[in-house]
This record gives sequence, C-alpha cells and structure tokens, in this order.
Amino acid sequence: MAKNAITLKQLRALAAVDSRGSITAAADMLHLTVPAVSTQLKQLEANIGAELLVRASDGKGSITRQGQQVLATIAQIESALENCYKSIDSINAGKAGVVTLGVVSTGKYFAPSLVALAKKQLPDIRLNLIIGNRQHIVKTLESRSVDLAIMGRPPRYPAVEEMALGEHPHILIAAPDHPLIGTRDISPERLLAETFIMREAGSGTRILMERFLDRVGEGRIYDKIEFNTNETIKQAVIADLGIALISAHTVVDALESGRVATIDMPGLPIMRQWHLVRPINAASSPVTDKVQDFLVQLNGEFLPKLPK
Repeated sequence: MAKNAITLKQLRALAAVDSRGSITAAADMLHLTVPAVSTQLKQLEANIGAELLVRASDGKGSITRQGQQVLATIAQIESALENCYKSIDSINAGKAGVVTLGVVSTGKYFAPSLVALAKKQLPDIRLNLIIGNRQHIVKTLESRSVDLAIMGRPPRYPAVEEMALGEHPHILIAAPDHPLIGTRDISPERLLAETFIMREAGSGTRILMERFLDRVGEGRIYDKIEFNTNETIKQAVIADLGIALISAHTVVDALESGRVATIDMPGLPIMRQWHLVRPINAASSPVTDKVQDFLVQLNGEFLPKLPK
C-alpha cells in the first residue's frame, strides 16, 4: 500500500466509472483516453492495496466493497473542496477572514463592545484584538502584526493612512469634593500647586497632559505621580490622591455615578479625534477593506456617551 501516492485524478477516475457505469463512458466524461483512465484505476488499486473495480468483458465494471468505501471518502473530499472554494471566494470578496485590530489602552473601554458589534454585522469575519499603550501599538503597525489600529494621534512613523472615527474629549478630573470643583478663574499657580496623576512615558494621554500643563504653567515644575493604567488613575483620583487630565471615555461610569467631577478651565475639554490607521503600502486585503469601511461608517456611534 502506497497511501502517499494516491492522487485526486485517481480518485476521480473511480468516481467517474461509478457515475457512468463503464471505463469508456468515464473517459469521455473526464476528457481522457480509455487507456489513461485504466492506468489511473490500476495505480489507485496498487496504492490502496485492494481491488476496487471488477472489470467486465463489455467494458463495464462493478465497484467492490473496498471500492465503495473509497467512493464514500471521495464524496467527503469533494464536499470539503467545494466548501474550501466557497470560503476562498468569500475571503476574496471581503466577506470572510481574519483581521487583527490594535487599540491603544485608552480605547479598551469601548473596544470589546466594538468587536461585538462587528461580530453581529460581519459574522463571517473574525476580529482579533490587541490592546497596548501608544508605543506598543505603533510597534505593531511597524511590524505589520496588526491590520488596522485605533488611536488618537497617528504616528509619524511608520507612515499610515488615517481616517477620523469620532471626537475624543480629554477632561481634567478630581474627587467630587475637591476645592477646585466649581471654582472659577483658576490661576496657573493654583492649578500647578496640585499633584497630577499621569500615565507612563510613551502614553498619548501623558503627552497631551504634559503639553497642557507646560502651556498653562509656562514651564513651571509640578508634583506628579505615575501610574500605567487609566483605571488606576481613575481610582487614585476617586481616593483624592491628585487630579488628572484623562480621556473622558475612560471615566464615563465614574462621572455618571458622581465618584469624580470635572474641573472647568479655559481650553478644556481638549478635543481630539479617534483615528483608524492603516500602514501605507500594506498588502491590500478585501476583508481588511470591509472592516475598515464598517468602522468608518459607524461615525463614532460606538464611543461612550458622556453624561450631560
């Protein structure tokens, strides 16, 4: 028995004989000569190690029990191939496949619901999710380990195509009983006397906060504490450890429950945009195009709604 030598042509020769009743009719069906079909059948029998077809003098043949077993397997193979062809057609048409989406950690508060929405609207496309800080997501874009990414400020490198997804407000928050809550005309000196809770270096939120404080304080030194997650920063503000400039989308629940409140100052909130980015010159993929169009057409409806 030489199982590894069995070919699809050999199997289809047997199936054609079963379908048409004779080697001659099978040869006509397969657009082959009778000797060619006979050779395929003999090779298949040698590879299987059993007689599959009892040949009659009139050119007809009957399938043996072993042959019937092979025919059942051929039907399974043909069905699997047909399903494979359909799947490939769907992938080529952008109707099925796998897309990896990178999301900066600030977006983790809406990313799971966004993936769930995509699953409902694009059921044959699997959306894999990678969440990390800005530096990490930029590296995934550079290495092409993600197909698309959602972030605030698009990177300069690698070069990307960018599409706006929706507004991304940043607010200054404090514990609800903090003395700056409700205070008007807060001076730079008063603000810079506070302790500021910041994300780690490399975070887009950290960069935005430093720029805001440098602009307000004109380079004055201020006290700061660093945490590496938005959730930890939120809990630190609730505990009155300090104040923080943070994405409003990360604290919607705390604003609604009154565990934090916003500090009003000129220039706040800082309004940015969420962007969908895609490496320029990345290999074109219909399924990635499909997901990209789906995300852009949502017009930011998936973003958390701030309490009025």
